[in-house]
Amino acid sequence: LKAVYVIGILNFTFDEQSDDFYHHEVKLMDTRTKEVFYDKLTFIYLEMPKFNKSEEELNGMFEKWLFVLRNLSRLMERPKALQERIFTKLFEAAEIAKFTKTEYDSYEESLKIYR
Repeated sequence: LKAVYVIGILNFTFDEQSDDFYHHEVKLMDTRTKEVFYDKLTFIYLEMPKFNKSEEELNGMFEKWLFVLRNLSRLMERPKALQERIFTKLFEAAEIAKFTKTEYDSYEESLKIYR
């Protein structure tokens, strides 16, 4: 079987004492043998309140995605650190998501005509 990942993007923290640890990978363990019960099932929890990196501190795509998820509602323009093509698509979708009902209906109608 293929591996299954469950990703939880949390708007709360599990533990207030560990402020710098925001990414958790959890596997089920057999309590009798103390071994991983099934290695193809992984739970990933992202504690978003603990992710406080600035644009200048981002290292790699993972942190860039966390930055976008954490700050998308506050971003007025696309940050320089997010120039990859995938983020272009994301910001275009975000623009469409904030359309009014009338604007969205016009947009959908233009897509029908285009297609």
